Amino acid sequence: MPESGDGLIGPGDGLIGPGDGLIGPAEVRAIAARLGLRPTKALGQNFVIDPNTVRRIVRVAALGPDDVVVEIGPGVGSLTLGLLPVVQRVVAVEVDPTLAAALPETVAARLPAYRDRLQVIAADALALTGVPGAPPTAVVANLPYNIAVPVLLRVLEHLPTITHGLVMVQAEVAERLCAPPGRRVYGVPSVKAAWYAEMRRAGSVSRTVFWPAPRVGSGLVAFSRRPPPTDADRRAVFAVVDAAFAQRRKTLRAALAGWAGGAAEAEWVLRAAGVDPGARGESLALANFARIAAARPAATEGRGTPSR
Repeated sequence: MPESGDGLIGPGDGLIGPGDGLIGPAEVRAIAARLGLRPTKALGQNFVIDPNTVRRIVRVAALGPDDVVVEIGPGVGSLTLGLLPVVQRVVAVEVDPTLAAALPETVAARLPAYRDRLQVIAADALALTGVPGAPPTAVVANLPYNIAVPVLLRVLEHLPTITHGLVMVQAEVAERLCAPPGRRVYGVPSVKAAWYAEMRRAGSVSRTVFWPAPRVGSGLVAFSRRPPPTDADRRAVFAVVDAAFAQRRKTLRAALAGWAGGAAEAEWVLRAAGVDPGARGESLALANFARIAAARPAATEGRGTPSR
């Protein structure tokens, strides 16, 4: 897999290193059979069955020996086994209690020398507010397709010590997370993710490296944490973003009417923020949304009349 861009990762790419404890199709299916597990769409269970894909994900994640990695949805442990030898600790968050209980056993059998580096939390990542132990520094995960965006945003919000990461998501979601203003796929995930970090595409992944194979391809998204580009209140900014894209075909004057208390009030706020009321949300960068959120208090207090 290339370090950046959209190079496709497929089964059998690259060199296979013997004796590294990684698991392939036969081992993944054997673990599932032993547990009586049938992967469910409801939990977004598509397990990686290609060791070379795991090796490349670990390499591109640019991890170091001091990293404490949060892995969301480790499943049968395909990626976990690749992470443990290269980092200080892996905190695996798994909602399926059967998989959560089995993961330490898999690690003990495949990589006994690294079993003490693993901590498993049986919990829903959508309710995550922190992890025990040393502060986490990175997130590396094959995120469940159906909840990838809310999980990633929650992790970035509630685990502020995380500085970098690499996540595998549905290809379309990867495009949305990394899209700049003006792109057709630019929307709520693009803006909210940009609040926390710089997002960038780091490769494409073939559907054939999963079991069961999903109907669509996947994409890798790498990110680096950065300070918010504004000192505006995050929740206030996100409220503007949600309103602007709830009716993305409408002008901001119309789309923000409910948020502002009326179309006239929305126009007042937009002009006070230096934003064209006739523009649409897809043309605005994060800084524009922040200015709109900051301008609203002035509008409600009725201070002055913005120039037209």
